[in-house]
Amino acid sequence: MKRAWRRSLARAASPAATEDPAGLGRARAAWIAAPALLVVLAFLVFPALWTLYLGTTNYRLTGFAARHPHSVGTDNYTNVVKDPAFHHSLWLTFEYVLGSAVIGQALLGFVIAWMLRDAAGWLKRLVEALVLLAWILPSSVVAFLWVALLDRDAGTLNTLLHTPGTAWAIEHPMSTIIVFNIWRGTAFTMLIFLGALKTIPSDIYEAARVDGANTWRRFWDHTLPSLRPIAALALLSITMSTFGTFILIQTLTNGGPGSQAEVIALYAFHEATEANILPIDNAYWHVATEPYGPEGEYGALFTYALVLVPLAWLAWATWRTRPPAASPG
Repeated sequence: MKRAWRRSLARAASPAATEDPAGLGRARAAWIAAPALLVVLAFLVFPALWTLYLGTTNYRLTGFAARHPHSVGTDNYTNVVKDPAFHHSLWLTFEYVLGSAVIGQALLGFVIAWMLRDAAGWLKRLVEALVLLAWILPSSVVAFLWVALLDRDAGTLNTLLHTPGTAWAIEHPMSTIIVFNIWRGTAFTMLIFLGALKTIPSDIYEAARVDGANTWRRFWDHTLPSLRPIAALALLSITMSTFGTFILIQTLTNGGPGSQAEVIALYAFHEATEANILPIDNAYWHVATEPYGPEGEYGALFTYALVLVPLAWLAWATWRTRPPAASPG
C-alpha cells in the first residue's frame, strides 16, 4: 500500500505530469482543442488576414471594383500614415478608451463591487439590477434614450439642472460619449470583480488582522495581488469592446460636431461611406454620392486597424499574467 502511494506521488511530481496534468496526451488534447481553434481561425484569424489583403486592393462592395478588384500595393497604407485626420482619430480613440474603459469602467466597476462585497438583502439586489439594466438593454435603445436625456430643448438633464438650451452632445462631445460608455459598460466589470472578491479566502484577512495589518494594508497586500490576473483579463475585454464601439457613438453624436468625437470606428465608417465604398445613401449619414476618390482606396484598411491595438494589448496582458518559470533543480 505504501509503495503504491509513493509511486502515485512520484508520478504526480514528475515533469510529464506537470506538462500534462489531465493525462490526455498530446494527440487527444489536440483533438479536443481542435473545434475551438477552428472557430478562432474562422472568425478571428481569417477575417483579419482577409482585411489585410483587402487593404492592398481597391475593393468595393458594389460596382465594377467589387467584381474586378486590382492591387494597389501599399498605397492604402501610405495614404493612412499621411492622413492627419487618421492621426486625430487615433488620438481621440486613445482618449475614449483610456477615459471610459481603463479609468471609468474598470475603476467604477471595482468600487461598486467592493461596496457590495458584504452587502445583502434588497439593497444589493436593487443596485445590481440598476447597474445591469444599462448593460442588458439594446445599444440602439439606450442610445436614443440618451439622445432624449441630452436634448437641448426638452431634455431630462437640462430640466433637472435648470440649464435650458444647453447642448451637451455638441458642447462636450468627448465627455458625453465617455460618460455614456461608462454608464453603459460598468456592469460587466462589476460582475467580474464581485465574483473575484468572493473567491478570496477569508482566512487571509483573518491572519493579516491578527498580525496587526489595517484595512489599507490588507487591501494592498492581499486583495490587489489576488485580483491582478482577473483585473488584467477584464481590462483586456473592456478595452477591446470599447475600442470598436460604433452604434452608441454614431447614434449619439455621429462623431461630431465636425470630427471632435470621431473615434476610429466612426472614421472608418465615414471614409467608407463618403468614398462610396458602402452602398448607403442617406442624408442622416452625410453620405456623398460622387464617384469614389483616392481616399476610398484604403477604406478596408481601417477595419484591420481595429484589430491591431486589441492584439497588442492581448500580448501584453498575457505576458504580464503568465506564471513565473520554475527554477532548475
